[in-house]
This record gives sequence, structure tokens and C-alpha cells, in this order.
Amino acid sequence: MLRVVIQPSYGNPAARRHWHDTLDQEVDFKAPHRWELLTSAQRDRLLEAHPGGTARFWGATKVHDKKMEILSSGDVVLFTGQKYVRGVGEMGAIFRNADFADTLWNPDPANGAWRNVYSLASFSPVMIPYEEIWELPGFNHGDNFMGMRVLRGDKAEEILRGLHIETDVEREVKDDLDHGITKTVVRETVVVELEGMHVKSTTYTREAGEVVARRAESMLVREYLATRQDVQWKRLSTPAGLTDIYLSGAQGTELIEAKSDIGVRYVREALAQLLDYIPHAPRPLDRMTALFPEQPEARHIELLHRYGIGCTFRVAPGVFEHMEPAGESREQMRKLWFAT
Repeated sequence: MLRVVIQPSYGNPAARRHWHDTLDQEVDFKAPHRWELLTSAQRDRLLEAHPGGTARFWGATKVHDKKMEILSSGDVVLFTGQKYVRGVGEMGAIFRNADFADTLWNPDPANGAWRNVYSLASFSPVMIPYEEIWELPGFNHGDNFMGMRVLRGDKAEEILRGLHIETDVEREVKDDLDHGITKTVVRETVVVELEGMHVKSTTYTREAGEVVARRAESMLVREYLATRQDVQWKRLSTPAGLTDIYLSGAQGTELIEAKSDIGVRYVREALAQLLDYIPHAPRPLDRMTALFPEQPEARHIELLHRYGIGCTFRVAPGVFEHMEPAGESREQMRKLWFAT
């Protein structure tokens, strides 16, 4: 089960020094004064995750021993401070070694060494305001995320989806979506306000692949909604995931899935996700639409239309064009949408 760690890391001068020393730059863990302090198992773990001998690191004191024991390689870390998520990382090697930690950071005056050490298999600085998290279901306005917090299950998935953070695990699910609709744990469908998104995109590479904090979709959503003053918009938190846009107005209701690219993979993702949301969407649902930054190929638009789904795309800054499937096609598919 993927976990998400909310890790305070920039709120005071000591934390900012740690950031500068072991997140802004990689550390040579094979330097003799560090290497000799590691056990053979810890050395193997580090070299497996970082064959080059350098890595970024963070740590936690004894206060967080129990939390650290449930974490594993691949879990996502959101590094927070001063009302922003300031970095996104993915855990690499995790181990407990106070002596090694003391070569990276000065011990905490109250709780001693930052002995629960973890390397970052990937890391990228971002600037995501807390307000974006507060608007997600299950999170509270004004929560400043004091203290290390571990999110699991629905909450972990929700924050990754809500902030458009994509991991290797999520990409595997998307591959499944190309061949069918992925089912998730059922929970109640609720309506939530659409949050603002401010950072375009960040990509960072690691030895075993790529992790993306995808902000382009958020910017596309904001730009599109600025053209729809005639409607109210929300987001739906459903058992199939968190939708991008749910519109209601004089012309009825519409469910919209935004994508940052027009490649066939993205078109198929939009199609699969929209179909997966249908059983959980409020009734009546009048139309479904895939939103793109530019016009997809004709055959890909035809694929959407075949399932009664419209296609909206950006043609100029602040200008969008919509291609609706034939009325008969959509009405025929609507019967199948709600057949379940």
C-alpha cells in the first residue's frame, strides 16, 4: 500500500540548514567518515538505490520511530514549510543509524540524533500552497501540518490525485486503464469545491524511472473555467477517484476530465476515467467531456465520440472549441452509461 508522508522541513532556521545541506544537494555517502559508520546491510541498500554513491537525505528523531517502521521504499514525501509544499520526493533506502545521521545534521537539542534516515530516490522542489490541500475532501482549512504525518489508503491517493502528483505506482494503474477500467475501494461520493492550482509542472528523474508533479492539467482547468462564467463548478470525490471538473448550469450537468497532452495514451486515460466515474456521478448527468491543451487527432476524437463523450480543446489563450458527438450517438451511449 502506497503511503504519503507530510514532512515539516522548512519552518525554522535549523530545518532550512538541513534542507540546504542534504536536499539542495546530494551527499557523498561513500566518503570514509560516513561509509565506515554504515552496516553492511545499510551499504547494500544505499548502493542498490543509488549506484553512483551520492543521494539526497532526510531524517527523523526517535519521536517518530514507530511511524518510520511502517514506511518503505517508494512511499511519497511532501516536504512542507511556511504554508507551502516545497518539495516532492520518493523514498529510497530507509534505515536507523544515529552515528551516520550525525555526519549529516546536528542532533536536535531535545530529541537527539535524526537517527531514522532515508534517502530520496527522486526529489524536486515545488511551490504548492496549503490551500490546495485544504480544499480536498478529508482535509481541514487552516491545518498547518505540524509534525510528521503518514497518510494511507484513500487519503494518500486523494492528495496525490488532488495535487496532480504521479508516481510509478500510478503509472502502472494508468497502464491498466489502457486495457480496461480500474476499480478502487468503494467509499461515499461527495461534492467538494474546485481548488486553485498555481504551479505549472515539475519533472524529476531517478535511476529507476520518472516521477511527475503534473501541474499543466491544473493550469488548463483554471484557464478553461475562466471562460465558463455561466456555470457553477465543483469536484467529485468518488470511489473511482477525484474528478477534475463537475459543472452544473442552465444547460445541465457535465463531467470533465482534463489532460496535459493529446497523445493516444492521454485520450484513452480520459475515456477510461470518465467511464469509471459514471456509476458514482450524481443523477442526472447530461454529458461528459475530455479537455485537452490542443486539438487531438481526428481518430482520437472519433474514439471519444464513439462512447458519447465530447472533446474540448484550447485553440488560443483563453479560447476553447468544443466538438460534441452526434446527438443520437450520445443518447444511445447514455443508456449504457447508466445501465449499471
